[in-house]
Amino acid sequence: MSGAGDDRHLKPASRLVRGGRRAEWTGPVVNPPVWRASTHLYASDAERQAAGGNNADGQFFYGRRGAPTQWALADALTGLEPQAHGTVLYPSGVAAVAGVMLAVLKPGDRLLMADNAYDPTRSMATGLLARLGVETTFFDPRDLDGFAALVAGARGVWLEAPGSLTFEMCDVPAIAALARDAGAVTMIDNTWASPLGFAALDRGCDIVMMSLSKHVGGHSDLMMGSASAGKRWYAALRRVSHELGQVVSPDDAALAARGLRTMGVRLEAQTRSALRIAQWLEAQPQIARVLCPMLPSDPGHELWRRDFTGGCGLFACVLASDDPAASARVADALQMFGIGYSWGGFESLALPIRPADYRSVMPATDGAPALRLSIGLEDEGDLIADLAQALAQV
Repeated sequence: MSGAGDDRHLKPASRLVRGGRRAEWTGPVVNPPVWRASTHLYASDAERQAAGGNNADGQFFYGRRGAPTQWALADALTGLEPQAHGTVLYPSGVAAVAGVMLAVLKPGDRLLMADNAYDPTRSMATGLLARLGVETTFFDPRDLDGFAALVAGARGVWLEAPGSLTFEMCDVPAIAALARDAGAVTMIDNTWASPLGFAALDRGCDIVMMSLSKHVGGHSDLMMGSASAGKRWYAALRRVSHELGQVVSPDDAALAARGLRTMGVRLEAQTRSALRIAQWLEAQPQIARVLCPMLPSDPGHELWRRDFTGGCGLFACVLASDDPAASARVADALQMFGIGYSWGGFESLALPIRPADYRSVMPATDGAPALRLSIGLEDEGDLIADLAQALAQV
């Protein structure tokens, strides 16, 4: 949905509450109702023909183009993203990754992908995109000189900040500037920080993607993704989305919009707890190192402080053990943490990880067992006590 009206001057907390709640979509109630509809009806054939030529959110046409429930969510997300002209919704985060890449890349193009990108994103580059004739080169996003030597002739650059599983920071504005000078499009997965913690378009990126299944949904009960961009790339994203028949369920859109209203307070609480737990873990003899850019000891901390206004409840730790099964033993012993994929929900999760399996050029954890933690809304003292008893298994 293009344009967030007069709410752009408001602080993010106010925009989270007000976004997408246009009177023509909500009527006399607080939340936009759930519009379940495939067929939209017209008063006349002339009205039908006029609607077909007006391809914009807010214009009824057919169910694939959405209705007020989806439009309201997209409008609210656009309002949170400085410099965004519009937002496209997708039925999952991975679908959003595909939608972004297919809007930018064509056969014969070359893509530069940060080596610490999300594994399904890497798999898309080596699978779908390779089959379509797109060549992908993985690079270390911390090495600006190396990137500068690679970017000439590239069509697109894919970033994730911080990196998936190992949470390295990169200089996003510097990479985006080098890419722009070379005529390349910068795309970024901003799920970790969300626009509340990192204004990616403002920092030079062209397209920003998120998995709404995480922070926005917040309750581990929906799958959805989004991509926001300025006017040029929003039009391309929307066209490709329509060509692929992408549409999100109005029921899921309503859940995501509801989660959006409390995302700020949830993210703040989870970030606060995560930082305290990460600091506690640093002092434990069973922990070799904690991978979290919010920690002053982290190599990427200064970049995080410079560019980010918020954090996240997700980080990882490397165990001081040469037993590859150690991380699984810790995860099995935890009682307050579920074992599962995803993150950003109200419940804490733990996941044994092997980052080296998803790297081509960057070092990972040198083969040491590692654990990814997603900190939820439980009492941080209870979580620390649980971690203490579980680490006794190492």
